[in-house]
Amino acid sequence: MRRLLLYVIAVLAAVIVAMPVLLMLANSLKSGLEVQQGSFLSWPTEPSFAAWRQAWRLLAGSFGASLMLAVPAVLLSALLAAINGFVLCKYRFKGERWVGLLLVLAFFLPIKVYLLPLAISMARLGLDRSLGLLIAIHVIYSLPLALFFRNHFLSFPDELLHAARLDGANFWRLLWRIVLPLSRPIFVVVLILQFTTIWNEYLFGLVFGPDGARPITAALAQLAAQTETGARAYPLEMAAALLAAAPTLLVYLLAGRHFTRGLIAGAVKG
Repeated sequence: MRRLLLYVIAVLAAVIVAMPVLLMLANSLKSGLEVQQGSFLSWPTEPSFAAWRQAWRLLAGSFGASLMLAVPAVLLSALLAAINGFVLCKYRFKGERWVGLLLVLAFFLPIKVYLLPLAISMARLGLDRSLGLLIAIHVIYSLPLALFFRNHFLSFPDELLHAARLDGANFWRLLWRIVLPLSRPIFVVVLILQFTTIWNEYLFGLVFGPDGARPITAALAQLAAQTETGARAYPLEMAAALLAAAPTLLVYLLAGRHFTRGLIAGAVKG
């Protein structure tokens, strides 16, 4: 009886969480006239994928640009965070506490704090807006992710690393052969978090992204200006929002188990 009650509560919670998505899906299948004359809570009388086709036509370029941005930025930032986290955890150097403190502070600073200094720096360096510049900004901005790896590496036995050094392993061999293969759970967590953050990020893409290949979030913000009559095209906006959210949803569905395991990996030392 207790297990049945837990299942009922879980199903109700899932329905409540999924309700906004279901409403968006229902309204994306309606015509603009049906949305204006009907209710957001009703199912479409004559479902149509016209809004989805129009949304894909408007967002296809930005969708590809977001993929070209997210994939290298996520991989580079995760790899750099793993290296920095390993150094912070297993190596001692002068000023390491200050470095850790600065990373903690940077982790909680909002993205708006970085916009003006970055814009001024880019202008003085004469750098134009480009996809490569946007990737570099995301990689630099993600440096505090090293704290995730540092906390995970605390559970690594020093004896294992010491034995590898006695066998002649240098820093890079130690990292590639031992540390990274044993860090897959936390690596998955960082990859998922970074992909979600970069895919959904708006301000950096709007300010530093090239005009011809802006990320999908910047394209979503301009959809209201795409209508000829000036009226809100709610089915188009709903379909576009679902298309934009599809990659992150797919990532969570495919790697959800690993994400949960990675969150608790390294939580207990020893």
